[in-house]
Amino acid sequence: MNSDNLKNLLIKYDQKRNAKISSANQKKYEIYDKFPELEKVDNEINILSINQIKNVLTSQDKSSIDEIKKKIVALRKKREKILSENKINVKDFEPVFECQKCNDTGYVKTPNGDTLCSCIKQKLYNIEYNNSNIYDLKNQTFKSFKLDCYSDVADKEKYGQKLSPRENIMSIKKICDKFIENFDDPTEDNLLFCGNTGLGKTFLSSCIANEMISRGKTVLYQTAPIMLDSIIDYKFGKSSNNICNSIYNVDLLIIDDLGTEAKNTLKITELFNIINTRLLNQDNKITKTIISTNLSLQDLYDVYEERIVSRIIGNYNACYFYGDDIRMKKKIKI
Repeated sequence: MNSDNLKNLLIKYDQKRNAKISSANQKKYEIYDKFPELEKVDNEINILSINQIKNVLTSQDKSSIDEIKKKIVALRKKREKILSENKINVKDFEPVFECQKCNDTGYVKTPNGDTLCSCIKQKLYNIEYNNSNIYDLKNQTFKSFKLDCYSDVADKEKYGQKLSPRENIMSIKKICDKFIENFDDPTEDNLLFCGNTGLGKTFLSSCIANEMISRGKTVLYQTAPIMLDSIIDYKFGKSSNNICNSIYNVDLLIIDDLGTEAKNTLKITELFNIINTRLLNQDNKITKTIISTNLSLQDLYDVYEERIVSRIIGNYNACYFYGDDIRMKKKIKI
């Protein structure tokens, strides 16, 4: 990840956090203006709490410490009564941070020390990778997913399947829901989206990405050509952007347009490394992958090495998209 991007984000986080704290303080003082007795009680609690700490550190007189504790308990009961009688929500005094995990600091505490929060990691991924690849991500959600774009007519002769395109996409949607709900289950398979262009593969990938981000997971989206070119450029010194660690460690990696990349031995090897490494559950970290391709399963066997395809077949839930190109329909843009 680019250190300048991280530095700039941390500055913005600090500004955002200070603004939230300032807003909460302003609201608190407005409440105090209406209920001065509440302010008086809070001030007394603060003074006694400071005195309690001083006594613990400097005094051996347990009785005086106990007396302060009793006064604080009594004042807190008085405070609760004032809040209740005036229907004041105690949360009105607290800053409402954008991220509840890190309180807009950008860091969370772990047994191994402070580490970057998923929220700031995701912003870094968006800046460095996703924004140039995922178009209009925020508007690609399950709420805007429309079944009426898919035909409800079953045509085995046309599609080679007994289900109608609508029934099929409903089945795929259930698989996506299960994938989301069981994301942290190591036994839950990854997803392979197969089918022609314009059938919603990228759209559903984006829907899942949005949902996982809302659940505090990190998502990195790359088309296969850009991803593999970026890796090779870095390894040959043509780029300073080391995308490899992000690809291996991001919670959800979405590889779109697999099969459209130029094929050579180096790229095949890197693709295998990505798929294999993310299946190994390194450091007990659950990582999942969605691969989207216009190729059929048979095409995958024809194009890629058996070691790649066998890992995909054995560890991915294959979803076959079929029907008419819904990009041509005016009701929805996918």
